[in-house]
Amino acid sequence: MSSDGAVSEYSDLRPREKCGIIGCASEQPVATELYYGLRILQHRGQESAGIAVFEGEIKSKRGMGLVHEVLTKDDLMGFRGRSGIGHVRYSTAGSSVLDNAQPIVVKTSYGDVALAHNGEIVNAAEIREDLSRKGWAFMTTSDSEVIIRLLANELVSTGDPRRALKEFTNRLQGAYSLALLINDTVYAVRDPLGIRPLCIGEREGTMMIASESVAFDALGYRFIRDLKAGEIVELRPGGFDSFRLPHPTHSAHCMFEWVYFARPDSVIDGRLVYDARVKIGQELAREHPVDADIVVPVPESGRAQAQGYAAVAGLPLVEGLIKNRYIERTFIMPEQSEREVGVMLKLNPIRSAVKNKRVVLIDDSIIRGTTLRKIVQIVRQAGAKEVHVRIGCPPIRSPCFLGIDMKTREQFIANEKTVPEIGEFITADSLGYLSMRGLINALKQSRDDVCLGCLTGEYPIVIPGEKVRKEKPLEMFAEASRRKETRKSAVKKH
Repeated sequence: MSSDGAVSEYSDLRPREKCGIIGCASEQPVATELYYGLRILQHRGQESAGIAVFEGEIKSKRGMGLVHEVLTKDDLMGFRGRSGIGHVRYSTAGSSVLDNAQPIVVKTSYGDVALAHNGEIVNAAEIREDLSRKGWAFMTTSDSEVIIRLLANELVSTGDPRRALKEFTNRLQGAYSLALLINDTVYAVRDPLGIRPLCIGEREGTMMIASESVAFDALGYRFIRDLKAGEIVELRPGGFDSFRLPHPTHSAHCMFEWVYFARPDSVIDGRLVYDARVKIGQELAREHPVDADIVVPVPESGRAQAQGYAAVAGLPLVEGLIKNRYIERTFIMPEQSEREVGVMLKLNPIRSAVKNKRVVLIDDSIIRGTTLRKIVQIVRQAGAKEVHVRIGCPPIRSPCFLGIDMKTREQFIANEKTVPEIGEFITADSLGYLSMRGLINALKQSRDDVCLGCLTGEYPIVIPGEKVRKEKPLEMFAEASRRKETRKSAVKKH
């Protein structure tokens, strides 16, 4: 889902969140399971929330705000369906308005369909135009509605959900993890490069899919596994069926899930996020040592990275900045002066911890640098003698077209200044970024299996006007699969 760029928040000067999705199939009503699952995934989106369940037809409730603000106890008692999906949203494509909240529900001659989507479709405008010519009307500005209208079109044409899922995903170019409710059946779909996370769990016969495994831990589910790139799963009480879309040899998991987005207690594609962040800090300490007295994290994602840095550097880890947890991330501040006030509302220093100390300040990334500049100044004003900044990923230089609200090269300070110049801008005594090699070592993923587009300017799929990494376009794999099926059919006939 992609942003219209109309709003900005105090921390937006780091990448914004994506969305969280969940789905559940059980012999019991699932509304409460969906509710608590979404509460756990709240960090992935705080603009809107909603659930949809099947009760002879699909019934839904969605609204602007946090999960507990949108879904009341009376709402949950009123839903009796035993299959359903849910969503928390941070817009990346489409305005932040109720019409774009999810799940999106449509009625077709085949039946009811509901969709919850995490990601961004690169060719959404082209698909929208094609469907509009065929008479489909669109009610929202989001690319998620394009997905569900395209699926509805295939369902009406084929009358076969599995065939429709395969056919409509052949048209989609981009990043997507989907939770779908087609009449009473829950489906989960992960894009052919596995850019967005999605996993599956089970508890006493109730099956659940979620953006992050942490949802299973808190609710007592057994984590089964991540969905594979290009995998489609059909949930049923007690189990699931699986089939795959045409997919390339390599995946393209979003590196920012480990660096910033996901909760540290989640496992993303086989790698515990906490472990990855600690390793990032260790690599950072080896690459950029400095004479200092203490290591201070910028909460929250900088915390595990700071642990790793402190361990290798042999320095004390000090909570020198305290986060005000009661100011939501949706605190919107469009003006620079307001954003600076927002930083002070959000973070407060422990003066006795940093006074007269040489501080290593650990953060996950720099976008414009204005927020980090204010944080450095807060630490200095609290009495720090020196502030040395260390960043847990390489410089961000390129837009993301696959689900993160970073859309123009002009917003990245790394495109305008050298590393020493950025250090001077943020008023740090020194600045060090993690190298690309250090990042890959920390993630313990093959470089070919990670999307690094925002760092390298080379993307895992074809994006007009941009470079594509050394990989064949996805449509070539789909065409090869169709040829293979044709050959199989020919052999059967003979």
